Formats: sequence, structure tokens, C-alpha cells
Amino acid sequence: MKLSEMFRRCLEISYTQVENSADYALERIENTLYIYLECSNGETDWLNNFDFPAKAYSHFDGGVWLCHRGFMRVFKSIEKYISASILDESIEKIVVVGYSHGAGVAILCHEYVWYNRPDLRSKIEGYAFASPRVIWGYLSRNLANRWENMMVVRNIDDIVTHLPPKILGFTHVGKMLEIGKRGKYSSIDAHRPENIMRELLEYEKREIER
Repeated sequence: MKLSEMFRRCLEISYTQVENSADYALERIENTLYIYLECSNGETDWLNNFDFPAKAYSHFDGGVWLCHRGFMRVFKSIEKYISASILDESIEKIVVVGYSHGAGVAILCHEYVWYNRPDLRSKIEGYAFASPRVIWGYLSRNLANRWENMMVVRNIDDIVTHLPPKILGFTHVGKMLEIGKRGKYSSIDAHRPENIMRELLEYEKREIER
């Protein structure tokens, strides 16, 4: 599926809302599971967006790392509703997709899938459109590798992709794909879905012409 197609699907799919105003959608196409996380759509989402003090995220192997507290709260609300689908052994590939607020949640969801489906690690993909920074502090190589197949898509001047500020210790993970041109949009307009879609289509057109 093209980037523009995944982004469009992320915008248009019907979401289920659970605790903490957390919104997710699951879609199975043959043996591939798509997990979509929705952008901000209410006051609770915005409160979670700005609740960015770093909090410890741990796994059963004893490893601990730090991340954006608000996004962790949202993902933890979703986790119990999607875990059975993620652990379904008939699933042969998992793709995690999110936009804006949902992209921040997708960063954590991607790691959850990586951790819980070691048999699929070469077949896990993540796409975080207009994602804020989620992970805090130094990432060891072993930890950074969890997002090896995660792509963060940034419309260059998008203010959200530059928050929380680096100076506070937050960092992006995975691979960064920058689209658009510097100065073409204001920092707010660069985040709007219609402008991200426009630049994705331009990017894909250039890739075809190469």
C-alpha cells in the first residue's frame, strides 16, 4: 500500500473509542493486520498531548526506558483491546499507522508489536505521519532497533514534529522521511492533513519519475 493510501485510510477509517479518549481501528486484509491510531479529536486528547513529562516504560524482561507520559497512558488504554489480534498466530504481517496524536501512540504500539511478536520482526512496519517526539533520553542500539522498520513522515515545517523540544531530552525513533519544501507552509498549516496528503502525492509522483 502506498504512503498516501495508508494516510487516507488512517483519516477515513471508523475508529473505536475506549478509556482516556483513546481511538483505534483494526483491519485485517488476508493475513496482514493493520492497526490505525486516530489523531486528536477532543479535549482529553489534547490534555494527553501536553502531558509530556517522561515516564518509565518497562517490559517483563526487566528492560526500562522512558517515554511521553500522555501517549503511554493512551496506548495502555488501547493495549488490552488489540493484544489478542496482535498475538493471533494466523497473522503473518502487522502494519501500524497513526497521524499526529495517533502517530505518537503508534510509536509505542509498534514497539509493543515488536516485543510480543518476535516471530514477525522482519514483517512489522510502522508509519507515523506528522508524529511528535515520544521517546526520552539516550537509546541504546538494542532499544533503537525496535523501531528499525518505523517511518516518521514529516512535512518539513510541521511544528508538531518538532515537539516536545529536543532540549527537553525527547527524540524521534526509526527513519525520518521529510516531504514538502521549507517555507511552503506555516508551521501549523504544514500539519494539516490536506497539505500532508498533497505533499505525499507529490513525493510519490517524483519517486515514479525517477
